Amino acid sequence: MLYLKFYMDKFKKSGVFILLLVLVACGNKNTSGNSQEVAAKTETAAQSNKKNILFFGDSLTAGYGLDDQDEAFPGVIQHQLDSLKLPYQVINAGLSGETTAGGLGRIDWVLKQKVSVFILELGANDGLRGIPTNETARNLQAIIDKVKAKYPDTIIILAGMQVPPSMGADYASSFKAVFPTLAKTNKISLIPFLLDNVAGIPKLNQKDGIHPTAEGAKIVAGNVWAVLKEDL
Repeated sequence: MLYLKFYMDKFKKSGVFILLLVLVACGNKNTSGNSQEVAAKTETAAQSNKKNILFFGDSLTAGYGLDDQDEAFPGVIQHQLDSLKLPYQVINAGLSGETTAGGLGRIDWVLKQKVSVFILELGANDGLRGIPTNETARNLQAIIDKVKAKYPDTIIILAGMQVPPSMGADYASSFKAVFPTLAKTNKISLIPFLLDNVAGIPKLNQKDGIHPTAEGAKIVAGNVWAVLKEDL
C-alpha cells in the first residue's frame, strides 16, 4: 500500500490523477457471495417484470469498502430510477479484483437473465497491471460481442477508464484511447471518465485513496446517469 500512497501523493494534483488505482489491493474477494447476490437480484427482477440494468464491473461497481451495497453507484442509480418511477431493476454484477479477462470468463453466466441495459465498467485493473492495451481492447470487444449476440436489442454503455502517469505517457495515452475507440466502433454510448470529479479528491475517497466514499459514489452515479438517462 505504500507505493500506492506514493503515487497518490505524486499525482493527486494532476488533472487525471489516478484513475483507478482500483483494487490491486482488494483481490477477488467473496466471489461466491457476489454470485449469490446477482442471482437473487436477477430473480427479483424477473418476478417484478421490471427491465434489467446490469452493471458489470470491478470493485467500483461492487462498492468495495462501503457499509451497504446500496451506497455503491449502481445502488444510487436504483434510487434515482425508483424516484422517477421508471420500471427498471439494477443488478450489481461488480466483482472486486476483476480484469477484462476475468469478466470475459464469467459473462456467459451473467447473461442467463435477459438484460435491457448493459453497463460495462472494466479495464482499470488491466491498466494497473500493465496488460497490453490491445489485449484489454480485445477482451472488452469480446464481452460486447457476447452481449450483442445474446440480446441484440440491449443498450450497451461503456465506462471510460484512465491510468496514472506513472504507467508511462505512451501507455497511459494508449489505454485512455481504448474506450472511446470501442464506443465509436460499436456505436455505443460512452461515459468519458467514470471517476470524473472524484479521483484525487481526498474527502470523496476512502482512506485507501482509491475507492469512493458514499458521497463520492453519488458523484460517480451522476456521471453515469448523465449518459444513462439519454439512452433510457
